[in-house]
Amino acid sequence: MGHANVPLTRSCHADKRTAGRLQPYTPPGDENLNNALGAIRVLGLELIEHELKPHLNTVLTDIKERKKGAAEQVVISGILPILALSLRSRGPLALPTAKLVAELAGESVVRKGFSDAGLVTALLSALTSPDQELLLHAARAVSRMTYDSSRQQQLLLRRGAVPRLVAVLLRFPDKEPLEEVCLQALCNVSGMCVAEEAGLVWERAASTGPGESVFRGVSPHACGFASSVTLVRVSRWAPGQCAVNIEVFRRCSSSLWSRGGGRRTARRSPLCSLGRCSGLLKLIRFPAASVPRTKSLKTRMFHTFL
Repeated sequence: MGHANVPLTRSCHADKRTAGRLQPYTPPGDENLNNALGAIRVLGLELIEHELKPHLNTVLTDIKERKKGAAEQVVISGILPILALSLRSRGPLALPTAKLVAELAGESVVRKGFSDAGLVTALLSALTSPDQELLLHAARAVSRMTYDSSRQQQLLLRRGAVPRLVAVLLRFPDKEPLEEVCLQALCNVSGMCVAEEAGLVWERAASTGPGESVFRGVSPHACGFASSVTLVRVSRWAPGQCAVNIEVFRRCSSSLWSRGGGRRTARRSPLCSLGRCSGLLKLIRFPAASVPRTKSLKTRMFHTFL
């Protein structure tokens, strides 16, 4: 019996060596990410919270730390449709999924597949949620994916991102973090390209008429000046309808804006429904290469015909 055990032991060792040679090479430090992505892919359709949440957190950590190759591994893994399913389900996994999607939206190699995976429609659906934290991460994802991509900007405009973001602004007027991320998302969807790193400080400005909300975003400058001033004006014309006007101004002193109350005569735009934008959505740009300091550099106005 002792002799019979010898070849068996050797065979086991040989099998282990052979298996090791046949396994694909995994870069050091990426094994946990690979395991997490594999688990999400296998278990994703069941959406079981206690099984999937740790794996979602593992992927989130690697993406936030900008680990080399992590974004590419997410693309290869094919988990984006599962993330879209999790967002649409509005279940307990929706929030950790929204956090992960918001981080992935900052990776150009990943967000290219958002539309085909159904993540664009899932994010827009999430913007109708009553959960403020979910709204925060969904709006941040929209902001990041449209920051420097004209293709994504046009896609989100066609899908009705503007009225949904404005609806969130009007629903939660006193929630500053949510208000700020929605304003930044509005600017990026409209092509203003406001980077998070710019540290834009948003504040409410004086309105020029009833039913109007005016938000002013100022970029801090070491000399006490603003490199630019962004003005977002939302005018409610009727229940469920509004006009949106976004302007970027030349550098000017913050004291000048304080004295003027941020007031400026702005051209009105036709109505923009807070419901589904099912009609024509036009984006109008007025560039100004050389204009006086009191003029805006560019303006975006939105027109929707239902």
